[in-house]
Amino acid sequence: MASVVVAAEEVDPESSSNPTDAVLFVGISLVLGIASRHLLRGTRVPYTVALLVLGIAIGSLEYGTSHQLGKVGDGIRIWANIDPDLLLAVFLPALLFESSFSMEVHQIKKCIAQMLILAGPGVLISTLILGAALKLIFPYNWSWKTSLLLGGLLSATDPVAVVALLKELGASKKLSTIIEGESLMNDGTAIVVYTLFFRMVTGSTFSSGTIIKFLSQVSLGAVGMGIAFGLVSYLWLGYIFNDTVIEITLTLAVSYLAYFTSQEAADISGVLTVMTLGMFYAAVARTAFKGEGQQSLHHFWEMVSYIANTLIFILSGVVIAEGILGGDSILKHEKNAWGYLILLYVLLQLSRAIVVGSLYPLLSYFGYGLDWKEAIVLVWSGLRGAVALSLSLSQSSDTSSYITRETGTLFVFFTGGIVFLTLIINGSTTQFVLRMLRMDKLSAAKTRILEYTKYEMTSKALEAFGDLVDDEELGPADWPTVKKYITCLHDSEGERIHPHTTSENDNNVEHMHLSDIRIRFLNGVQAAYWVMLEEGRITQFTANILMQSVDEALDLVSLQPLCDWNGLKANVHFPNYYKFLQASRFPRKLVTYFTVERLESACYISAAFLRAHRIARQQLHDFIGDSEIALAIINESETEGEEAKKFLEDVRTTFPQVLRVLKTRQVTYSVLNHVIEYVQDLEKSGLLEEKELVHLHDAVQTDLKKLLRNPPLVKIPKAHDLVSANPLLGALPSAVREKIVGSTKETMKLRAVTLYREESKANGVWLISNGVVKWDSKKIKKRYSLHPTFAHGSTLGLYEVLTGKRYICDIITDSVVLGFFIEAEKILSVLGTDDAVDDFLWQESSIILSKLLVPQIFEKMSMHDLRTLVAERSSMRTYISGESFELPQNMIGLLLEGFIKTQSTLELITAPAALFPSYADRRVSGKKIIYLSLCFCHHASSYIVETRTRVIMFEVSGFEGSGGLQRRASSLISHGDNPSPTREHSGLMSWPQGSFKSRRHPSEIDHHGKNFSARAMQLSMYGSMISDERESPSGLPTHSRSYPRVPPTEGRGLITVRSEGSATVRKNVNVGTESLVGPDDANHSREMDYSSDESGGEDEHIVRIDSPSTLSFPRAP
Repeated sequence: MASVVVAAEEVDPESSSNPTDAVLFVGISLVLGIASRHLLRGTRVPYTVALLVLGIAIGSLEYGTSHQLGKVGDGIRIWANIDPDLLLAVFLPALLFESSFSMEVHQIKKCIAQMLILAGPGVLISTLILGAALKLIFPYNWSWKTSLLLGGLLSATDPVAVVALLKELGASKKLSTIIEGESLMNDGTAIVVYTLFFRMVTGSTFSSGTIIKFLSQVSLGAVGMGIAFGLVSYLWLGYIFNDTVIEITLTLAVSYLAYFTSQEAADISGVLTVMTLGMFYAAVARTAFKGEGQQSLHHFWEMVSYIANTLIFILSGVVIAEGILGGDSILKHEKNAWGYLILLYVLLQLSRAIVVGSLYPLLSYFGYGLDWKEAIVLVWSGLRGAVALSLSLSQSSDTSSYITRETGTLFVFFTGGIVFLTLIINGSTTQFVLRMLRMDKLSAAKTRILEYTKYEMTSKALEAFGDLVDDEELGPADWPTVKKYITCLHDSEGERIHPHTTSENDNNVEHMHLSDIRIRFLNGVQAAYWVMLEEGRITQFTANILMQSVDEALDLVSLQPLCDWNGLKANVHFPNYYKFLQASRFPRKLVTYFTVERLESACYISAAFLRAHRIARQQLHDFIGDSEIALAIINESETEGEEAKKFLEDVRTTFPQVLRVLKTRQVTYSVLNHVIEYVQDLEKSGLLEEKELVHLHDAVQTDLKKLLRNPPLVKIPKAHDLVSANPLLGALPSAVREKIVGSTKETMKLRAVTLYREESKANGVWLISNGVVKWDSKKIKKRYSLHPTFAHGSTLGLYEVLTGKRYICDIITDSVVLGFFIEAEKILSVLGTDDAVDDFLWQESSIILSKLLVPQIFEKMSMHDLRTLVAERSSMRTYISGESFELPQNMIGLLLEGFIKTQSTLELITAPAALFPSYADRRVSGKKIIYLSLCFCHHASSYIVETRTRVIMFEVSGFEGSGGLQRRASSLISHGDNPSPTREHSGLMSWPQGSFKSRRHPSEIDHHGKNFSARAMQLSMYGSMISDERESPSGLPTHSRSYPRVPPTEGRGLITVRSEGSATVRKNVNVGTESLVGPDDANHSREMDYSSDESGGEDEHIVRIDSPSTLSFPRAP
């Protein structure tokens, strides 16, 4: 307002009017705007047209009565004489930002080519046509530069007028986006073209290269400036927490600062800058405003747009009236001016038609396309408004000698007249054009849904009446009277017709309804994403990705089934450049950090996708019921969710800590929101005073801010912790372990990375800490292997290193894998130093070998069960040449090294080989197992040793039908009074009796190789825990405080994915926690610290679950 006052003082310093009279004009204008909007609601008269007519009426009263309106007239004159540049600077930033911010980003992306065609070549063609007409037809002897100047000024369709009109008429989103986007862009383009020609008129000279440089600098510089302001303000928004007032004020301030910086300081297009800024906010920052903040932002900018539109259109009418009735009225000089104005209007419409017609092939090719009906509307909706009028006023106020005062007056007259005619004629008849082209009609599918919804509204009204009919204080109500007042439901009575009921006259009704229901379903999915964003279930970044996938799927509803998951795959799969990062010299910790972040994002996306689809399916079923079309859409949704569900189930198996951390964030946010709602309910009920409310609210907000600034993180355990928990390395004496490990660092590999190839030289051993790998071999037949994979805790390549043979299979990662690589030289360096260590290494190598050679028996066994088998039910012996040995009926042997012969056939057998009894078949636990002839399997009752031979034999009589191991008392582990697991626990985990005893009394385990195997068995069983060198008072290792202990998932199916949490999951976690805590720890509760504060990083570890998996993290093609 101060700017207006200053402008008034500069314009008329001798005036006796009070500058504060300008406020009176604002008040009167707003009152007139309120009255117009109120009276015209429900009519076909556009609101902006009424405002322009009112402005002309007010101006006519003031200038037609020779200033007899007193203070009202003084206020009118202050505003009418406002500097045109100031007028643009006051109104344009807010209007342009609101318009561009409210546009849908996906629609902009699809229509951007059409917008640029109309705003670039379209404006130039229109400028040339109008300039030529003004030069050749009009009798004013203007130069080409002056004619082109007015032509460029009139070529811009005004966004203020067009946007206001489209919002009232309710045009289709596609057409509205094209027209509105064109208006925003070519408004900036027209200003640039106008500036160029104005400089030419005023004496500047430009070559073709200079013109191209100027246009590029002004336009591209504006885009860069808008992005820069958007990025800085968006980053600032990230530091503002739950302060709606500051957030909204920041958007207002940045729009004006960006406009001023571009227009005045950088000499580039302020219009294009603000337009780019608004589109940047629409694309990136829309999700930064959640809940009430988003509603407040919407209402604020809607109010700003309404006030600005009201003032600028009334002011435009006043300026037009001044040009006609003022002291320098064109009527006094040019008697034929009105006729030329009508001619100019006709030429303007003709030039618009030529532009759209000549560019129609391109417009119909790009984006959503453009049919002939939409092209007609596009031609007719070329309204002009306050921008063109302000530019003409700025030109007329120029006192240079290049443009005469008469020419400036003609510019204002023609521009004001065109603004008036386009708004009055085009604006008020656009709805009629839409109706004539039948573009305002609802489709048959939408009409049916509307009628069905009205019938359902009647049912809901009856239900509400039934609940409210009798009141304890006032008694019953009269339904006929109630019904008489609810007139909106009178036409919904009669027979209930389902919207998907077909009739003989319906053509292609099923396809039409499928598309319609898909659109409604996807809108429901997008609404669910907004709710999840407000609830803290997803981040802003994830929300943008999810909503963009829905927008893309909406474009294809008529062509294919639901496909919003297709738009998410690229964000769930690992892109190819991750493989490059791992192969490059980037720091391993940095690569690991980005990998885990990507995995977190993929889990967020998958869980939100499943939850949103489940909510949308339930809402669709509740609304429409079990129609065939609704069921078809529901089936499409369920089919889409299979891949996301499998992804989460796989992550739950191999990297459960990721899901646990994400769920912890969600639960923490949800709990704090529930606390806030509870405090607000207490305030509404009057039970809390304001001071108490502020104290409690601040306390909760502090916790929320801490959660957002310092959330729980998935932290990769340190190498020392991974080594201590590894079944191979953790079981070895510390001196031997340090010699093997040395300075080895953990390594993270993506899916489909080859760890080693078959027949390649065995140069080391891979220890898998997290993830899944798969094996393949040309020599070993895989037809008996249903799941040729190895989960975490596996020791790969150890057998080949011990024997010096080449690798016997390919090992390829089948998920994100975290592990170690130990060179062969380090393993070989400890051989021969301790017989117990040697025996243990050979026993450990037999575990993977048994799964490779005898998959029909050992594949279903977990790594823990196999280690239990080695520790409790195996024997390993070394034989020398000439000896013989027999294989009992209940035993299976593995030839680890050397050569032997079968005693009956003298068949030479070389290592590695599986040795079976001589029976063609046998039974284990009542079930028949057939040992077919395999290239590595041999059958004989006794064998003759040819060279020094090492054989390990497994007792398989304890197998259950499912492949599990029946426990028996172990001679290797002393038993105490520990009770056996309860029936509730037995389904969750398997463990040897007395394992607690063995862990509490490590001194009882001597340096026998078997006891190393027993220790490895225990580490495998406690795979969900990371041991420190420090031990608790009970002898049990201290566990991670960051991640609670989770029981192994062996022996139970995967839990169905529920993003909101599962009682089953909670129950299982609690059971696992109880069963892993020793008696001495029963009274010692441990705090779970998920904080990302690095000060507590020494105790941060990853929780692992020992379970086989088929995890697959596909990479982008």
